[in-house]
Parts: sequence; C-alpha cells; structure tokens
Amino acid sequence: MSAGPAPRPVCVADDADLFDVAETIAAEWAAVGVRGAFLARHVDTGEQLGFDVDASVPLASVAKVPLALVALDRIAAGELDAARPVVVDPATSSVGPTGLAAFRHPATVAVGDLLLSMLTVSDNAAADAVFDLVPAAEVDARLRAWGCAGIRVRHRLNRMYECAAGAAGNDFSLALELAIRDDRSGQHSIETLDPAHANAGTATGLVDLLQRVWRDDVARPDACAQLRRLMGRQLFRHRLASELQADTLRVSGKTGTFLHLRHEIGVVESEAGDRVAMAALTRSDRRANLAPDIDLAIGAAARRAFEALRR
Repeated sequence: MSAGPAPRPVCVADDADLFDVAETIAAEWAAVGVRGAFLARHVDTGEQLGFDVDASVPLASVAKVPLALVALDRIAAGELDAARPVVVDPATSSVGPTGLAAFRHPATVAVGDLLLSMLTVSDNAAADAVFDLVPAAEVDARLRAWGCAGIRVRHRLNRMYECAAGAAGNDFSLALELAIRDDRSGQHSIETLDPAHANAGTATGLVDLLQRVWRDDVARPDACAQLRRLMGRQLFRHRLASELQADTLRVSGKTGTFLHLRHEIGVVESEAGDRVAMAALTRSDRRANLAPDIDLAIGAAARRAFEALRR
C-alpha cells in the first residue's frame, strides 16, 4: 500500500506577518521534497515563527551540542580537566569522514581539543571519546536537572552506524532505502532513527536550549561562553549560513547529517544586536548522499526568518 500525502505542516507565529513567513518556508521546503520542523526565535524579544515545532526528530550530530554543554559545565566546575590527554585509536574508534574519525594512527588529544574537533568539523570519534568521559545517561540527566524539555540523549554517535549496519550490513544505499521507507511507516528497522530510542529533539527544545545558552541561563556562564565560542568556529557554512554571509553577521551553528536527515541548529547575530536562534530539522525521500538544493532551502529559511524577526 502506498503512503498517503504528508500532513500539512502546522505553522506557529506571533503575528500574521510572521505566520506568512512560516507558511512560505514550509511551502519552499515541500517544493524540494523536504519534510521536517523549523523554528526561529529572537533571543531577546521572544518573537518566533516556525512549523511542526514539537515533532521529535533523531538528531544525528546535533546531539554533540548538549554533550558539549555538559562536558564544558563539568570543566567549569573543576570536575573535568580540559587539558586531560585522551588516546583515540582508529582501530576501535567511531566511524566518520572528519577529524580523528578519519585518522589512520592512534592520537593523543586533550579533552578541550576533542570538544573543538567535534563541534567545528563534526568529528564522531572525538564526540564518542567525550561520551566515554561524560556518558549519555549523565548528559540526559543533566538536561532534565536544568529543565531542558524536548531533548533526549541516549547513545554514543557510533551507535547510529552500528544500528544501520545491523539492518543493512555494509550497504549504505540499502540503509538509506530503509530509512526512507520506515520514516513513512513509523516502523523503524534502524533503531537510532526511531525518536523513541534515538538521540532526539524537537525544534522547540533545541531553540529553548540555544536561547538559554546565549543568555547564560543554563549551566555555568563560562560553559555557555565556551559553547558559543566553539559553535562560532564551525567550518560548515552550506546550510544556515549559506545566505547569511556578511561582515555584519555572525552565524554559530552545528550541523547533523545521517542517511535522509539534514539538520542544523544555530544562532544568527547582527552588529545591531539582533540574536535569532534557529533549528532546522529535515527529512527527505531523496535517495542521494548529496542534496545541495535541500541545504540551500535551509539557508533560505534562515535568511527569511532572520529578516522577519530582526528589529
């Protein structure tokens, strides 16, 4: 039986003009075959626009943001030494195309530099080395203690690849086919694509977290400041930042990509003082590893939202 049409996105906004922007973004995503959730909120005024903002979605590498915040809070509290050396062996480390995950030989790296690598180049091996020091259960519990609703951290990054291999062997194309099929049916062959078992979050939960980080309203202030600094050094500029490249703007973000998922969360800041937190969480039926038009649709959404919300 073929799947029926996707349900119409439920838009939210603080006034009619912002609602129109949310509907425009949703229509532009649908035109390139994208489903998902989007939320943009002015950090200081609280005005916002978006759609499907409370849908829980597997986060892929976006989960590195709450992991980093908890690790940085432990560093700020003196419970973890940023200079502590950690040996990462490629023979036993996590899968990934960047950073230590792409190394061929063992390397010794300080905890602070693991955090740098996992946030700037989305290094899975670095992230899982941090998870070895700050387990997923601890990250999840700390989020609960901080009152961060809408985000769950349940597993290391390599668990995504282990579950994909368990369902599809070494055939990444088959894993992508399964992800697309299961997303429509709600029956997940790959456990870490099931929001009930994955590192998962809602657009609302993620934007809430960013807003609190940018206002020093969660964790210790030094941890928030360090997370802002590291997210500001992310090298990937093909999603949220793609249409916001200007000397007067700063985009701090973290991408997440796995099979049919293409995400980014971040904050856009202007010289005039506007700060807009965003979460773009997308899924597609595209049977391709590269989808630059989807990345650009995320960038167009970020530009539209920022222009609508800036004062």
